[in-house]
Amino acid sequence: MSDELCIQASDFDSLKAHLLGAAEERCAILFASQSKRSDGQIRFLVREVDYPTEAEYSRQGELEAELKPALVARVSKHAKINGLSLIFVHTHPGDRPPIFSPVDDRGELVLSDFLKSRLGSGENASLVMSNGGVRARILGQHDELRVVVVGRRRAVVFEPGLDGPSTSDMFDRQVRAFGAAGQQRLADTRVAIVGLGGTGSIAAQQLVHLGVRRFILIDPDIIEVTNLNRVVGATAQDVGAPKVAVAARYIRSFSPDAEIATWQGDVVHDVTARTMIDADLILLCTDSHGSRSVVQQVAYQHLIPCIDMGSTITQSDSQITGIFGRVQLLSPGLPCLWCSALLDAEQVRRDMMNESERRLDPYIPGSREPAPSVVSLNGTVVSLAVSMLLGVVAGAPFDATHLIYNGQASSLRSVRGEARSTCFICSRDGALAWGSNRQLLTRRD
Repeated sequence: MSDELCIQASDFDSLKAHLLGAAEERCAILFASQSKRSDGQIRFLVREVDYPTEAEYSRQGELEAELKPALVARVSKHAKINGLSLIFVHTHPGDRPPIFSPVDDRGELVLSDFLKSRLGSGENASLVMSNGGVRARILGQHDELRVVVVGRRRAVVFEPGLDGPSTSDMFDRQVRAFGAAGQQRLADTRVAIVGLGGTGSIAAQQLVHLGVRRFILIDPDIIEVTNLNRVVGATAQDVGAPKVAVAARYIRSFSPDAEIATWQGDVVHDVTARTMIDADLILLCTDSHGSRSVVQQVAYQHLIPCIDMGSTITQSDSQITGIFGRVQLLSPGLPCLWCSALLDAEQVRRDMMNESERRLDPYIPGSREPAPSVVSLNGTVVSLAVSMLLGVVAGAPFDATHLIYNGQASSLRSVRGEARSTCFICSRDGALAWGSNRQLLTRRD
């Protein structure tokens, strides 16, 4: 298990533009929070990038770059005040994949000792770049870090100890479509499915058939009779069984070796929400505003791409007036559900209440009427979402990030939105890339 350095796509593009292509070696400083997973893995989440001025180099040439102590003191102070780790970036010449040199090794030992005296025992990291790629490791050590770039795509740009893709003949037709490397990325990606009802159960079915082998399944509910017409894999004998158990059974029937973690709980609760931190990508298949608010915060705060989906059948006087579906990628650089005006603050408030609070609230009417739901519409929306996932993970040419389906008009259109620069969720002024350094807006009862 390798720890991970996660960089937003805009920051990675900025690093390449500022540092590569120059005649001399160049440096940058990254400030990163940490995201801590249940298995002990640490993910460094880059929040800020600092480019030293020419005056802050003590030496700089084609084969060397050294920063002045005053610069190191300045960035160390900023990191300590904000509780962040430091990642020191420098370039190597040439077009071959970079490796750390003996000079790098010696310099990092000195730097690591200095930072421990200033910042304490927390880990910091280093990253070397060339025109041929990147390589990262814990500062002053030989423990290499996986490097992941997150935006419209989730790209692993450096994988320690990678031996090359190994795929089964079962996926021959898919490999012909998006390559052996893309198929391997599907197998390596841990997908959390939040909600295993009418959409989530279909998503689980499609993903395991595509070759996803690592799952986190989250849902608080059990199978009811009214679920049987649209929950894939459920039978009459499953009434009363947890939805996560039914989904896990289906996955194992197709892939006995699949790695599956199940959690029967509601993501509005903090202990359940934290299970999503272990994921590499999240499929959001719930219909409550409260759960969607929490899931998207996890996505932006921990730099985990999330695909939100939903379908709606509107009626008037018992007549269908609209059939709609929506799929949206939530990831750094893209607007969140608040920026897209798709969450209702009052509904979020109600969803976050416990039962006793709901009974005492004069603004909450009786139980909510179940919304219409049809398996064919759910399947259409899920297929769009899973195709979007193939673009994010496997590099397939699915470029849309927000799709609207109109069943009555038989139309599909791509829409674009703008993220607010001061959004409390998806901006750098908000939760973006704060990882485990900040609490989630969840229930703790």
